[in-house]
Amino acid sequence: MAPLTIRLCAPRGFCAGVDRAIQIVEEALTKWGPPVYVRHEIVHNAHVVEGLKAKGAVFVEELHECPEDRPVVFSAHGVPKSVPAEAQIRNMLYVDATCPLVSKVHVEAQKHFDAGRDILLIGHAGHPEVIGTMGQLPDGAIRLIETPEDAEQISVEAPDNLAFVTQTTLSVDDTAEIVGVLRDRFPDIAAPHKEDICYATTNRQDAVKAVADGADLVLVIGAENSSNSKRLVDVALRAGAKDARLIASVDFVDWSWLDGVKILGITAGASAPEILVEDLIDACKARFDIQLESVSVTEEDVTFKLPRVLA
Repeated sequence: MAPLTIRLCAPRGFCAGVDRAIQIVEEALTKWGPPVYVRHEIVHNAHVVEGLKAKGAVFVEELHECPEDRPVVFSAHGVPKSVPAEAQIRNMLYVDATCPLVSKVHVEAQKHFDAGRDILLIGHAGHPEVIGTMGQLPDGAIRLIETPEDAEQISVEAPDNLAFVTQTTLSVDDTAEIVGVLRDRFPDIAAPHKEDICYATTNRQDAVKAVADGADLVLVIGAENSSNSKRLVDVALRAGAKDARLIASVDFVDWSWLDGVKILGITAGASAPEILVEDLIDACKARFDIQLESVSVTEEDVTFKLPRVLA
């Protein structure tokens, strides 16, 4: 078999917010029994969703699809304030699995609004986290910026009373470029006290940068609708990988991609379980003479507490 060096990124896969969200659904099923309803995918990964379905979770798009006599869990991406308000009106039992680092952005946005500032949100239109953050405040209170060009063109009424927040799963480098444009145009713009892009997104991007230089191919395991996973592909290419691709699992690998590949980088987005990484490595072992190298940029020990209602 042809030799293949696999550079395995560390950290990779589940972050503390995803771990917590999945555990919330599992604990709700244990406490109240199935079915437990979940508004939207709890995290963006089909493997995780199917596993929870098998245990009795029922996934819906909107709250009106949920009966009033069963518990409902809100996804890790966060929800507009209108969603828990509707649940309260209907006297529903609900558990909010919003990642605490997303909730931090919500709190920041509220404080800027209370202070009378115009608020800009750096993020991707249509992403559930962006919808949830913008839904914390009245319509029009937050305006979305997606690109440096948006930052160049946006007009504000009070440039000396302006603030920005960001989606937590963005490319660190792309966001820095947008922030740079905003700071050049609006020197007094209020920034987050601590970086909004979450530690897990940053760490996974740093790990990809460490393996990408000199790699013939980097495979990122993650869902097509996973923002942080898609950013890892972008980061790998920018950091020097000859090719980089997003795959949902080993079943989506076209093995012709590995023709002539001598160095393969492997990582997984923050909502992809480790079993998918193991499956990919096993498939490589069946086809190549593998040398496995772990490339670690940091150790993660972050954990988040579960909601009190599940205690």
